[in-house]
Amino acid sequence: MSTRRIAYFVTPHGFGHAARACAVIGALSERLPLAVELFTTVPEWFFAASLRVRFGYHAVHTDVGLAQRDAMDEDLAATVRELDAFLPWPAALVDGLAATVRESGCEAVLCDVAPLGIAVAHAAGMRAALVENFTWDWVYESYLDREPRLARHAAELGRWFAAADLRVQTEPVCRAWPGATSVAPVARLPRRERDDVRRELGLEPGQRAVLVTMGGIPWDYAAMVSGGGPRLPKDVVLVVPGGAPKRKQDQTKRKQDQAERHDLPWARLLPFHSELYHPDLVAAADAVVGKLGYSTLAECWCSGVPFGFVPRESFPESPVLAAEVTQAGAGVSVPASALGGASWDWLEAVLAVPRVDGGRCRGNADAAATIAEWLGR
Repeated sequence: MSTRRIAYFVTPHGFGHAARACAVIGALSERLPLAVELFTTVPEWFFAASLRVRFGYHAVHTDVGLAQRDAMDEDLAATVRELDAFLPWPAALVDGLAATVRESGCEAVLCDVAPLGIAVAHAAGMRAALVENFTWDWVYESYLDREPRLARHAAELGRWFAAADLRVQTEPVCRAWPGATSVAPVARLPRRERDDVRRELGLEPGQRAVLVTMGGIPWDYAAMVSGGGPRLPKDVVLVVPGGAPKRKQDQTKRKQDQAERHDLPWARLLPFHSELYHPDLVAAADAVVGKLGYSTLAECWCSGVPFGFVPRESFPESPVLAAEVTQAGAGVSVPASALGGASWDWLEAVLAVPRVDGGRCRGNADAAATIAEWLGR
């Protein structure tokens, strides 16, 4: 069977959408010989670490989403400014991308919450599929009482989202769409044995590992790790991607790593771009603590790892995700103050959530089956 080539437009709002796109691509590649042209500003290294199919990378600003002050706090005024500069898309941009998609030999366009891809598909004379658990028009509508200028952008993007030829919604779904295919949470899956990863982290058999993550938006973990560490239960070790300033590469660095572990015996500080695959870190942990976001929820869900989540008070997706986690007994809410490390009294409640060996039901295969059928085998 000849290789099928698709274009994939991915929103750069954090890494969660890129993670879901990689999970869909991985599952689809098990059904079809596949090559992908990626359009996004999510770093190329993220896809290189996550994908095992051939891909081309096009650094294109595909989406605004929400401007963020930090991982927990959005900036609505800045969001409006960025949307005003981004929309409507210039015809030259859309037509140029359509030409690139055609010249790359793509037969269809997939989008993870990046409606520019739908416009490009239509300009190229192709079909477009949308993978989402929310869309930006729905998000913007929830902020209209605080920022009414979002209304015109919500209306414009809503028209494009509605123009998708196929819609796959991955649970937890924020707004069900008529005719959409709904599937269980979709996530990248671990590749290595749990014990192997724990040994590489230098964990003893009796130690409990807590992975701390705020997703793809940078965060300062210093107070939580160094100031709060001595208050941790003695058998707990924090594993913190983004807690170390740069990548460890050689044997000298490995020796330095050992020194870091001696200085902070309760922590394993990793670079943001680590040699260790993030889903492997999730599966190796006894619990995950961090911002409530889709990809973290989904990776915990699919690996059966308890999730101590910090809700985002104003983000409309947050209560939908929180309800799914708590109703399934997959985790518990923890206070925002947990991110400062002043107290760890809440941690035992997270670690007491039962781990589900083999993980919970995942939607990767169902999403891929739907898209493969739509593409036509």
